Amino acid sequence: MSDHDILSDAEREALSAVMLEPDLPPQRVLIVDDDKDARELLSEILALDGIRCLTAASGETALKMLEDKPSIGLVITDLRMGHVGGLELIRQVRESVRAAMPIIIVSGDADVKDAIAAMHLSVVDFLLKPIDTGKLLGLVKHELGIDP
Repeated sequence: MSDHDILSDAEREALSAVMLEPDLPPQRVLIVDDDKDARELLSEILALDGIRCLTAASGETALKMLEDKPSIGLVITDLRMGHVGGLELIRQVRESVRAAMPIIIVSGDADVKDAIAAMHLSVVDFLLKPIDTGKLLGLVKHELGIDP
């Protein structure tokens, strides 16, 4: 240690160790829709704002991804999908270790009964297609804690 150093050798080593630790993975958005074009469009819209996305073509795939990828911080799901639809996906998430996961529903085919069921499952919002991208971006940024 020279006379000009503020830090001791031990402090310098500790600081170096902290600086080398990897950053936590960014919060990602999981987009679930059986319509490939809809998934890709939402992913592109969010990516333009620097929001990283993963996509799933089914509720089953989404549930597996939620188990395997802790970096997922928000789910955007369609309602009408194959075997595990949007409402069933949300029910299963609410009964899992990821129960507090914020979820936004985006649907082109929904009725009042679906909207009420979704709200009982504590979704962030229920957006109808065609989507107001400004509103969607605002919701996503709010839920991920990103400054608007």
